Amino acid sequence: MTDPSKHTATLLVSAPDRPGLVHAISRFLLEHNGNIIHADQHEDAAENLFLMRVEWDLQGFTLQSREAIEQAFAPVAEAFDMRWQMHFSHSRRRMALFTSQYEHCLSDLLHRHRIGELDCEIPLVIGNHESVRDLVESHGIPFHHITITRDNKAQAEARQFALLEEAQVDTIVLARYMQILSPLFVEKYPNRVINIHHSFLPAFDGAKPYHRAHMRGVKLIGATSHYVTSELDEGPIIEQEVTRVSHRDDVADLVEKGRDLEKIVLARAVKWHLQSRVLSYNNKTVVFD
Repeated sequence: MTDPSKHTATLLVSAPDRPGLVHAISRFLLEHNGNIIHADQHEDAAENLFLMRVEWDLQGFTLQSREAIEQAFAPVAEAFDMRWQMHFSHSRRRMALFTSQYEHCLSDLLHRHRIGELDCEIPLVIGNHESVRDLVESHGIPFHHITITRDNKAQAEARQFALLEEAQVDTIVLARYMQILSPLFVEKYPNRVINIHHSFLPAFDGAKPYHRAHMRGVKLIGATSHYVTSELDEGPIIEQEVTRVSHRDDVADLVEKGRDLEKIVLARAVKWHLQSRVLSYNNKTVVFD
């Protein structure tokens, strides 16, 4: 893990695989006195894609502003047909949590944030049930209750958009938020909405996965965290985990065991996203070390 006292920049790159990519990025950093802290790369031979994450110390780096760094790197990226994004440790992401009635994932993320495990700001929580208000406000975070029905979905999302824009939110986490986001919502926040699904996808997508898993007599249950797309439970997978169950477990047992998986899997995915370790491409992800 990077020393939190350091100010760093992180570059995520994907490009058609060809010779000279690593050299071009390294030379750019060397020319501007960049000290590399972490570097990781991956080649997807089937897609002919090169993917890389590189993080460097900004102390002593000759380009000091985001604009200057991005402007200087743009010609390098253009020459190699790179898709790229840059993140800076001193610009903490602003994350909103969406929730319904289930508290376990919400409570876990709020606790991890309070003890400093999640490096971000949480300016608000939005829920479609009042039952979690006390939990959220006990952490000193504003809670906004927005009721959603079939008839008011567009108006409800308009209120959500207004709150998110006012709070300058760039990341949204669905902490067991039991509502389907509209295509407009997903399009507005591409690869910035993280969901937890209480199943090891692609098995048992959609509603009541524990009930269907029990009916099938499975021996393993799981949880999956993924970026949300317009296709329900079909977005790029960030993290998964499983636990063993037996014929003696009823649905309630599966739900109880699954809660722990859901918390762990969602927290890992959120943490990696906040650390700029996840690169999404072709509906899958690379999670860099």
